[in-house]
Amino acid sequence: MSLFYAALAIAGTILTYNLMKNVYVKFYTPFMVPIVTSTVFIVLFLLLFHIPYETYMSGGEWIVHLLGPAVVALAYPLYKQIDTIKKYGVSIVTGVFVGTFIGIVSGIGLALLFDVEPLTLLSLVPKSVTSPVAMDIALVIGGNPTLAAVFVMVAGVLGAVLGPYLLKWMRINHFIARGIGFGTAAHGIGTSKALEMGEQEGAISSIAMTLSTIFASILSPLLVQLLL
Repeated sequence: MSLFYAALAIAGTILTYNLMKNVYVKFYTPFMVPIVTSTVFIVLFLLLFHIPYETYMSGGEWIVHLLGPAVVALAYPLYKQIDTIKKYGVSIVTGVFVGTFIGIVSGIGLALLFDVEPLTLLSLVPKSVTSPVAMDIALVIGGNPTLAAVFVMVAGVLGAVLGPYLLKWMRINHFIARGIGFGTAAHGIGTSKALEMGEQEGAISSIAMTLSTIFASILSPLLVQLLL
């Protein structure tokens, strides 16, 4: 029976995502990003029919396991843009480092400003890197890995939804800046949005996501020690 529920969860998730993807294409707006609408629909469905989260995750966890290969697949557009990456290498590394630093410091600053409890604050620090790494960083600095994963999801969704508006408002049109912004601030979800804008943006976002993970792993413990 558990195998049946697992298969049903996988099929339902894929069907929901494809349905929301079609809605996104028809009503093209960042607020209709498939990962957002799919998540909301699935959560409401589970709540409405009183389906335990554990039952859903008996199949959902298999989709989570595919995140690794999906991230690796991002290397293809990166490879195709290798000459561009070499040309702007210094700018990319510098931009990602500064973005990662500001992302961590601003998170700590806002948490202190609003008097957030220490455990939540430490879980918030690695919010802009991919979930597995964020969870490990949170564990190292004394945060809650599960809570860190939630913050990562929120950061990614907000980046994908609000990022296009922010870039337009600030008149940022260069593909390097766009790619660095999405990859550094919104990890994999932001990278998928960057790919919609163009292959160059997607490639830069991919490398920004990777570099920000490395920088965050080094900076997070240091900044926590200095600022807290």
